[in-house]
Amino acid sequence: MAGSIRKHWKRWLVAGAATIAVLATAGPYIYINYVQDEPPAALSLDNAPGSDSSDSSSGEQTGQKGVEGAWRVASGSQAGYRVDEVLFGQNVTAVGRTEKVTGELKIEGDRAVSGSFTVDLTSVKSDSDQRDGQFRGQVMNTEQYPEATFELTAPVDFGSTPEVGKQVSAKATGELTVHGETNSVSFELDAQRTADGFRVNGSIPVTFADYGVEAPDFGGIAVEDEGVIEFLLTFDRA
Repeated sequence: MAGSIRKHWKRWLVAGAATIAVLATAGPYIYINYVQDEPPAALSLDNAPGSDSSDSSSGEQTGQKGVEGAWRVASGSQAGYRVDEVLFGQNVTAVGRTEKVTGELKIEGDRAVSGSFTVDLTSVKSDSDQRDGQFRGQVMNTEQYPEATFELTAPVDFGSTPEVGKQVSAKATGELTVHGETNSVSFELDAQRTADGFRVNGSIPVTFADYGVEAPDFGGIAVEDEGVIEFLLTFDRA
C-alpha cells in the first residue's frame, strides 16, 4: 500500500514538473503571439498624419516663398527607440516614443546647412510600465541625462526642392549625444514637402556600448546590443 502511494506521488511530481515546464515555455509564447499587441509600425512619411494631403493652392503659395530660411520642429513630431528583446525565449520588438521633441533647421537653396533636435527622454513611453521604469532608471538614468540630442556637422544636400506631397532622400551626418556620450553618426533620411512646411523622417542606428549604456539582461528579459532611434519631424516656419 505504502509503495503504491509512493509511486503515485512520484508520478504526480513528475507530471507537475512537466506541466510547469510546459507552462513556462508556452505561457510567454501564447502571450507574445496571441495576446500582446503588435509593436507600432516604424515611423514613416507614408503613415504620417496628413501624408495623403496635398492642397495644390496652398502648395502654389508655399512654392512662391520657397523653403529657404529658418524652420522649427512643430507639434505632431515624434521620436523614440526601437530595439529587439528576448522575452523568456521569445523574440519581441520594443518601441518607446514621445512627442516632446524640439529643434530647428536652416535651409539655403536645396541644402539644410545647420540644424539640431532634442528629445525629452523622461517622457518616452512604451506599452509596458515596467519597461519604462527600467528605461528611465537603470538603462538611461534620465534623472542625470534627461535628453538626447542630434546636431548636423555637415550640410544635407537634397538635390532639389520637391513639389508639395513629393519626397526626396539624402544622407545626414552629425553628432548624437545620449547618456552623456557623443558620437559621430551618418544615416539616410527622407523629406516630404507639405502645403505649409515639410516633414523629415529617418532612423539612427545605435550601439548601446558606444554611449555607455549597458543592455539590460535580467529576469528572463534580454535586450540586443543595438537598436535605432527613429524620428518623424514636422517643420514650420520659425
